[in-house]
Amino acid sequence: MSLLIGMNAGLLNLGSWAPSASQDESVHGFVMTAGFLGTLISLERAQALAHNEPKNSWAFLAPGLLGAGGILLGIGGTASFWGMVGHLLMIQGALVFSLVYLWLWRRAPLTLLATQILSAVPLLVATILVLRFDVSALIPLLGAFLIITIASERAELAQLSMGPRAVPTLLVLSILLVLIATGSLLWPEAGARAFGAVQLVLALWLIKDDAPRHLIKSKGIHRYTAIALLTGYFWLIVGGITWIATAGAVGTPYYDVVIHAIFIGFAFTMIMAHAPTIFPAVMGIPVPYRPIMYVPLVLLNLGLALRIFAEITVGQGALWVHGGQINVIAILLFVITIVGTVIAGEPKKAGEPKRTGKPAKSRSGVTADRESDTARTAKATESDSTKGSTNAPSTERVTQNLEIDGQDQTQNLSSEVDR
Repeated sequence: MSLLIGMNAGLLNLGSWAPSASQDESVHGFVMTAGFLGTLISLERAQALAHNEPKNSWAFLAPGLLGAGGILLGIGGTASFWGMVGHLLMIQGALVFSLVYLWLWRRAPLTLLATQILSAVPLLVATILVLRFDVSALIPLLGAFLIITIASERAELAQLSMGPRAVPTLLVLSILLVLIATGSLLWPEAGARAFGAVQLVLALWLIKDDAPRHLIKSKGIHRYTAIALLTGYFWLIVGGITWIATAGAVGTPYYDVVIHAIFIGFAFTMIMAHAPTIFPAVMGIPVPYRPIMYVPLVLLNLGLALRIFAEITVGQGALWVHGGQINVIAILLFVITIVGTVIAGEPKKAGEPKRTGKPAKSRSGVTADRESDTARTAKATESDSTKGSTNAPSTERVTQNLEIDGQDQTQNLSSEVDR
């Protein structure tokens, strides 16, 4: 609901037709970031904490409060009583979200979890300061929340390709992002440029060490994920360079560029990239990969490219509006695609009945199907490795090894957290 409300406000910001023309369009950014993305991310973390432990079901208050707050703010508007109630609910939701991370840290005091705790801090600060500051001043804080969260997810899923120094490196970059984002409230221009520099370094590091460079030559879901990840990193670079060169000042075309390069180009592309792997863990139902998933991914990035090109070259005219409208269509199409994929179930293989319904979960929360597939592939890889290491590994072998390691590392972390 907060997603639909946020996109409606976005259409009004474009000067476009929208289903509800009476909405306060100024709520768009905060509803989309804290209301929708905050709800989605905190839901995944709450599920990790409450899995197999009903006593920790309080963790689901975080997505509930953030989602409800976003809805009330979106419907009521910033100056209304219900808008104020929405703000207060989101503050409470961000606080509970931070407590979820702290409880996970108590279970397993890992450096990666320390980094994830850092990601919740700017969200909590932003939900409080929005009562005093304009949302435009809080963009670095909200950006830090998303960038650190997604980068932490990548460090968790691809520890083999990123190496043992990945998590300490991410921790240092995350600390810098949070400190600079906070400092930007006092020194906006200098803070914005410094934030862009760290954002650029982090994006280049992800491109260099993350798995997509190895997976891009594979097939199916691995290739889809790799393309989506690299596209997201590209937009993170675009945003970083724009921050550095222009400071993304409000009232200039570059303000629109830095915002949507991060919140649309990076964040939503990453959601599309991880949908087949993260959504099943959250929803408890399989989301099998299908080639049609490329359609919303391509539309999203074409719309953003058109919007940015128009913003810089001809201003906020019809071309700019069409770019924003394409973004909205792409996100809606993505939601429809995921729902349709879930309803259709696993693609039917020759000689096998179509599989639907909820997959069985192991103690770590990974579906039994994925575990068995991983085990079979791991055995094959182990068997191949006994034949000698004189032959160069094929692209498919590299793909399998990277994917196996990412799944195993995730299972290990989940098991450690469970303990």
